[in-house]
Amino acid sequence: MSIFDDQEAPAPARPRSRRRTVGWTSLIVALVLALGMSFIPLPYVIEQPGPVFNTLGTSDHDGSAVPLISISGTTTYPTAGSLDMLTVSVVGTPSSRPSWAEIIGAWFDSTRAVVPIDAIYPPSVSVDQQNAQNAAQMVDSQQEAIAAALTDLKIPFTSSQKVGVAQLTADSAATGILEAGDLIDSVNGSAVSTIDELKAAITANGDAAAATLVITRSGADQTVKVTPKKAADGSILLGIAAASADSFEFPFTVDIQLDNVGGPSAGMMFALGIIDQLTPGELNGGAQVAGTGTITADGTVGPIGGIRQKLYGASESGATVFLAPATNCDEVVGHVPDGLKVFAVEKLSDSLTVLNDLATGASTDSLPTCDTVQAAG
Repeated sequence: MSIFDDQEAPAPARPRSRRRTVGWTSLIVALVLALGMSFIPLPYVIEQPGPVFNTLGTSDHDGSAVPLISISGTTTYPTAGSLDMLTVSVVGTPSSRPSWAEIIGAWFDSTRAVVPIDAIYPPSVSVDQQNAQNAAQMVDSQQEAIAAALTDLKIPFTSSQKVGVAQLTADSAATGILEAGDLIDSVNGSAVSTIDELKAAITANGDAAAATLVITRSGADQTVKVTPKKAADGSILLGIAAASADSFEFPFTVDIQLDNVGGPSAGMMFALGIIDQLTPGELNGGAQVAGTGTITADGTVGPIGGIRQKLYGASESGATVFLAPATNCDEVVGHVPDGLKVFAVEKLSDSLTVLNDLATGASTDSLPTCDTVQAAG
């Protein structure tokens, strides 16, 4: 007799062969579901370290190696070592998104980051428009870098305010005619230097005939014709998001060749590369230095995106010193690869101080790092 202590009698055991069949079926279903999910695209893209470019070296242009920064019309000096600018590569686009497998792999890789796709590709902007905007930002950053370098060296130049094309709007009248980064100099023969002047000129033109625009694109003047459109409220629109932009005239030529890279974050390193060529000696003491940051003509260094990926890119390329915008230090602390020392900079002059100490062998212990900046904040 069996005694069960008031417990329910156990159900008869299933035949072993049936248990085995159910087990294999469950495993197969789980594997099929896991495999299927691994190919389902998600609303994310992956940021990872991109190519590293030495602003004192060469870059590929139309299949040939050319100086990344070349200066003509004034005296230049030999350079050595590296002043590396960093890039971030993005895996995925709105039409070709990473799979579950790729996203999960990136989550467990400290060199990569998973970010919402809308943060990289805003829904209201097409991929082509985004690429054009990034290209325009690169051109602007190069001009600001030249201005910042010459300002630091006290070399005079002239600047003026222009109206720039930030991007084209949806169903723009200027599609295929204007591009992000264009500067609009005049409308129907009348100069425009402010957004209000541009609006007034387009309104006066109306939507019945094309307006003749003189624009500056990549340093060259062009004449184009655009027929504005009338909006539902009766306003006359060119179909662009306009922004005030600085236009510079420099006393000599600085040519920066860097294909297929967009955005403004290389500005500070461009400025340092220009200064190195325009001054005797080696700005970095021949060392390999990396850095990132936007720049304005007065030498202000601004924050950038993807700095953690850039830290790893710098480390993998062999750099031991990294110049980072102080405003990015909250993203830097705790994510610095071994062997890399990160200095916090707010102005171009801060970066030059770091480089001078490296070149002369002076101690850098008193210079601000991201750790000390965060501790003080």
